[in-house]
Amino acid sequence: MQNIINGLPIAAVILLLAVGFAFLVKGADFFVEGSSSIAKKLKVPPIIIGLTIVAMGTSLPETAVSVTASLVQNNELAVSNVVGSNIFNLMFVIGVCSILTPIMVQKATVVRDIPLSLGCALFLLVLGISGLGDKTGMTLGHADGVIFLIVFAGYIFTMVRSAMKARAAGQKVEIEGVEECDNMKELSYGKSILFLIVGAAAIAFGGDLTVDTASRIAIELGMSQTLVGLTIVSIGTSLPELVTSVVAARKNEVDMAVGNAVGSNIFNILMVLGISSAISPVALIRENIIDIVLLMVFSVMVWIFAGTRKKIERKEGIIMVVVYLIYCAYIIAR
Repeated sequence: MQNIINGLPIAAVILLLAVGFAFLVKGADFFVEGSSSIAKKLKVPPIIIGLTIVAMGTSLPETAVSVTASLVQNNELAVSNVVGSNIFNLMFVIGVCSILTPIMVQKATVVRDIPLSLGCALFLLVLGISGLGDKTGMTLGHADGVIFLIVFAGYIFTMVRSAMKARAAGQKVEIEGVEECDNMKELSYGKSILFLIVGAAAIAFGGDLTVDTASRIAIELGMSQTLVGLTIVSIGTSLPELVTSVVAARKNEVDMAVGNAVGSNIFNILMVLGISSAISPVALIRENIIDIVLLMVFSVMVWIFAGTRKKIERKEGIIMVVVYLIYCAYIIAR
């Protein structure tokens, strides 16, 4: 698709960018409808769906970009794409959602999910620097990728087991004592699965189209490919998380908004980088280490905001968005 886009006039590229956004918005809408309906039917808390199906579905663009880069031996993009996307998810996605409506946060999110996301970032830093799995420092080797995938399998197993327990116990879906919206649209199983498939396909296509067209526009403006990877590509591949979380927040599925962003971050590091480095070793540079450390700092910030009053308020969301914009200015200037 990139070769076709590169041959088009800039006016057509801008039009395709708008088409990409449209696919993202509609795809996210379908995906949230389908996942919410399945959660209600199976009596599974939306936070579990957000941490598994929704998170994995909205991470399809990151997977496509990083795996494709590894296959063509252009895997320098893989780490910057994942780390940049994770920072965008934490600071901008959750920040925008909390500006729209204060986000109530479950105890499990504060005690388990955010710390796990922070731990994954630390795990990435340690494996990348130490050369534990590849005998070479500053590289994620084949063995590192296998380690990531094993940990990811354990994470998915834990989430599925939690979902099964919730289903067997017939638990009422609650968010910090607030009952789930009774007017949430419930679809048939067949239609719910169709919504999930169509939504995921639209998100993947829309994300890919958005990134390719945005990259072409950025290059036309004279930006380097490295800067495009840290900004346009990472933000572009995270647009599904933004759109899906905003749609979820507007439908009062506020816990899914946080679970989607945090779950996507876990998926990006463990699964996306796991597959990429298992295919071909991924080299880390000094800027990658700085960005991973900043990701950890931002994770602690969100953890504090979420844990203080078990919710992220509008003023905290504004702080998060402002800090993200400062980070963008930093990576452009460095």
